[in-house]
Amino acid sequence: MNRRIYLILLAAVMMAACGSKPEDPQHIDTDPPLYPDIAGVTIPADCAPLNFNLVDDKYRRVDAVIRGESGGEVHANGSWADFDVKEWHDLLAQNIGARLSLTVAAQTDDGWVQFRDVNIFVSADSIGDWGLTYRRIAPGYEVYGQMGIYQRCLANFDETPIFENTRVPGSCVNCHTANATRPSSFTFHVRGDHGATLLSHRGKVEILKARNDSIKGSLVYPYWHPQNEFVAYSTNQTHQSFHALKDERIEVFDQASDVLIYHPASHSILRDSLVATPDHYENYPVFSPDGLTLYFCSSVAWDIPAHYKDIQYNICRVGFDPATGVFTGQVDTLFNARMMGKSANHPRPSYDGRYLLFTLSDYGCFPIWHKEADQWLLDLQTGEARAIDEINSPDADSFHNWSSNSRWVVFTSRRENGLYTQLFLTHVDDKGRFSKPFLLPQRNPKEYYGETLYSFNTPDFTKTKVEFDSRSAAREILSDQRVPTKVK
Repeated sequence: MNRRIYLILLAAVMMAACGSKPEDPQHIDTDPPLYPDIAGVTIPADCAPLNFNLVDDKYRRVDAVIRGESGGEVHANGSWADFDVKEWHDLLAQNIGARLSLTVAAQTDDGWVQFRDVNIFVSADSIGDWGLTYRRIAPGYEVYGQMGIYQRCLANFDETPIFENTRVPGSCVNCHTANATRPSSFTFHVRGDHGATLLSHRGKVEILKARNDSIKGSLVYPYWHPQNEFVAYSTNQTHQSFHALKDERIEVFDQASDVLIYHPASHSILRDSLVATPDHYENYPVFSPDGLTLYFCSSVAWDIPAHYKDIQYNICRVGFDPATGVFTGQVDTLFNARMMGKSANHPRPSYDGRYLLFTLSDYGCFPIWHKEADQWLLDLQTGEARAIDEINSPDADSFHNWSSNSRWVVFTSRRENGLYTQLFLTHVDDKGRFSKPFLLPQRNPKEYYGETLYSFNTPDFTKTKVEFDSRSAAREILSDQRVPTKVK
């Protein structure tokens, strides 16, 4: 290239670069219009960069600088704030337990403006888990479109599929659960023409017969016993109907449900009248961290669908003996939601045994479509329960899970647009107080959440990356060869 032309082009590039940086910006005494809203959030040091866009399209360019209270800084300049992953983690490692200050400037047609600085806090508590698993599904109702179970590294933006239903056409995969975030043991259910319950246990994958003639439905809503010898399931006859009201789209309800305990070593199912009664619906079983208690939800069995709004679940508990695999004592009501005219679902005990997280809504067992659904916390030491106002929103806040160290919670919410459930994370301190939630980070959040028209649900933490041969599992599911189960 002619040297003179090269110098002219270089000068033009340098001038353009200079024009893209804020020089003597006009200061505005308002918070920056960030998407997602990350002002004031608390994050772990092992978190992906909190990249962001500006909400208003009048801002053509953003310049962002994050400075650490204990030193260090990162800088991003472009059409959105895209921080270098390594530089971001170096900054966070230097500021564990400290504050970050975010300075944002934006370019308009009239020049640069600079907003008021906002803070981000780096918790002294790490997540301690590699990432998240979740189901991602288009918000259809009757036909299973493309969907699957995915895993996402929380330290960066890498997402990979665990199992997609394209391997078993016409199927729905759901209810995936690992044992206390350890993916060496996990299970999920497949609905459709090749229905099955897949169970990976002690290095062996088995495809269980989805239904048993002695139980009411498939094995769903699983939860592992901490000793890894049992899995609690509920067996449900689930149906759905549609509302005529524009603010109420769909109702999912059970016309029968019981709680069962599966013993993988003997392929046997324990069915006990304590948790499988003809006049109640039992649902969502979970074991306590010491394995000596089973929590579950129970409602009076009203005529459905005529009395669907009368279905209101309490949270109950019953003793469990892991040496014999049988229930002990009597069923006790732990939280009486019906006395409040409400329904409690999705109980999840923290792994340190201190708290029980659950969802409270007006009625039913599937609050993911209920705008009034909120997160509640029950202190298992004091018996006191409260709405977690610091993380709840005017829209549906529902399914949730704890990190393995019981310091972080992931939950689903429709607060962003009222249509799609998205994943939010929040920190929990030693007094049970929750920090301002933040949306699961993405490299370009506005583009990702604007163009990915999927709902995220049933999220859970995973201590390590899930290693799973989905091709082999698909062949076995399609073969329709099943391991039979027997009811004791």
